[in-house]
Amino acid sequence: MKNYFIIAMLLVSGWSIAQEKMICKTGNITFEASVPAFEEVKATNTNVTVVLNPKTGEIASLALMKGFRFKVALMEEHFNENYIESDKYPKAIFKGKIENFNAGSLTASPKNFTINGKLELHGKTVAVKTIAKMSQSGSGITLVADFSVNASDFDISIPAVVKNKVSNKINIQVDALLK
Repeated sequence: MKNYFIIAMLLVSGWSIAQEKMICKTGNITFEASVPAFEEVKATNTNVTVVLNPKTGEIASLALMKGFRFKVALMEEHFNENYIESDKYPKAIFKGKIENFNAGSLTASPKNFTINGKLELHGKTVAVKTIAKMSQSGSGITLVADFSVNASDFDISIPAVVKNKVSNKINIQVDALLK
């Protein structure tokens, strides 16, 4: 009987610790490196994991590079083999903190928060600062953020043959519903 009580207490305490964090396993990341007058260079990953600790404002995200889908299959192949080298660098990781975050202050109207963190991609880590729009709904906390990074900051080289068709500046959009 004593053992059952201890096991029950461990399960309850584990459950309460798990409830401290909010998670989304179906977040969206879209990136675009298009250049006007050329074919669109754009991809979306709809299986991005985002974790938020609402008490501390700490936030983290993980995206598998092979999860990005392009309109053109050949672009996807080039992205994975030549640019990102997905077999060698299979994921992108973001870890950061939302400044002055207070989950209790969220309403249905989006509110701007500054996020500072580090993005690890292609074996390099770069500091990122962005504004995220966050709101509270019955189903959770919605987070939407837009920011830009340079491919060259991550040692991603764009071959001379396509240098005029692919931008070094990559615009990134993140959309997640944390529950």
